[in-house]
Amino acid sequence: MGRHARWVRVSHWVATIAFLALAISGFVILMAHPRLYWGNTGNDLTPALIELPISRNYRHGGFTKPAPIFQSTQSPVSAVRTYDIFNENGWGRSLHFLSAWFLVAAGGIYLLAGAFSGHLRRHIVPGKTDLTTQTLARELREHARLKIPAATGGPTYGALQKLAYAAVVFIVLPFTALTGLAMSPAVATGVPLLPGIFGGVQSARTLHFASFVVLIFFLVVHVVMIVMSGFARQMRAMTFGA
Repeated sequence: MGRHARWVRVSHWVATIAFLALAISGFVILMAHPRLYWGNTGNDLTPALIELPISRNYRHGGFTKPAPIFQSTQSPVSAVRTYDIFNENGWGRSLHFLSAWFLVAAGGIYLLAGAFSGHLRRHIVPGKTDLTTQTLARELREHARLKIPAATGGPTYGALQKLAYAAVVFIVLPFTALTGLAMSPAVATGVPLLPGIFGGVQSARTLHFASFVVLIFFLVVHVVMIVMSGFARQMRAMTFGA
């Protein structure tokens, strides 16, 4: 039975703290404007793709009648707010940006060390035997019956675990990072192709939120599985390697 390498444990906890900071700050940012759009533009005066009921900014309807700024038919419009907006998110944006780089750094170290040490190939990437119908069906039945194997204290993962970890490490987290970069005005100006890949800056924001929901779901299931498989044993293994 193998043990978690020290670099795995350190990168895991740095990534965990960074992700929690991202989740909290991201939620605060979303509270200031709980509307998601598709395309390159979007604001309170344009139709929203999704509107989230998470702050007093939700469906406020608090604007005077929109009026054109210029006489031209293509003129932008303006309106005055008639309600007290929640907009205390400056600290959230700063924390979000800082935490993102900690997560990227931890993820980069994990990928590089995992690739060179063989950790990714041995423990994360599903093998042929993991992807057989019999193996997946058996594990699905066991999970449905809440028959969770006891913790081993090391990187001995089942097929479903490998699939979940591989999806998060190789797909969801990189996608989240790219959509986050696509929202940056500096990046969008310097590399306009990036937001264009996602259909525009506002589309990137919507997709960024969708990937955040996926990661939160993964985190909840991950914690539940840790508790069910032996919380104390799992925490010792990932903290002290014992």
